[in-house]
Amino acid sequence: MSGDDIFQLFAYLLPAVVTGAVAFYFFRLHTNNEEGRRRFLLHKDSQKETLPIRLQAYERMALFLERITVNNLVVRVSPLTADKTAYENLLIKQIENEFEHNLSQQIYLSDECWNIIKTAKNATIRIIRSAGMSDSDSADKLREDILNQTMEKTSPSSAALAFIKKEVAALW
Repeated sequence: MSGDDIFQLFAYLLPAVVTGAVAFYFFRLHTNNEEGRRRFLLHKDSQKETLPIRLQAYERMALFLERITVNNLVVRVSPLTADKTAYENLLIKQIENEFEHNLSQQIYLSDECWNIIKTAKNATIRIIRSAGMSDSDSADKLREDILNQTMEKTSPSSAALAFIKKEVAALW
């Protein structure tokens, strides 16, 4: 084969290779677009079914945070005896029971949101424990100490509730 034959072969093959490459590129682009469109439609359909469930999970966690807000908790849960340690344990048990009752909601929340809710729960327990270390001698005095301790501060539940509201607003 001479140099002219090779050049002539190359001249015939070049347009075929370019045409094949362009066809492959457009075919791949079309396939990716169709796959993306199908994925979007599937996501849109599943969103219709899961959105009410997710909103219900956010509602339940908002209710949980309201119920464990220290002021609400102390008013709602009265001491059974005058023993301050028993009352402290009763308050913490109420928080833990509420939390365990809502554990399954975490699958509908973002990881960040769930972690903020857990942090709020743990911070509320720390507030109660901290007040329990005071020199109060009765459950009623402990109630006063807890309320006084939280008057100047914002509740950990408030920050978590604000995050929930922001996350729910992002769903729309």
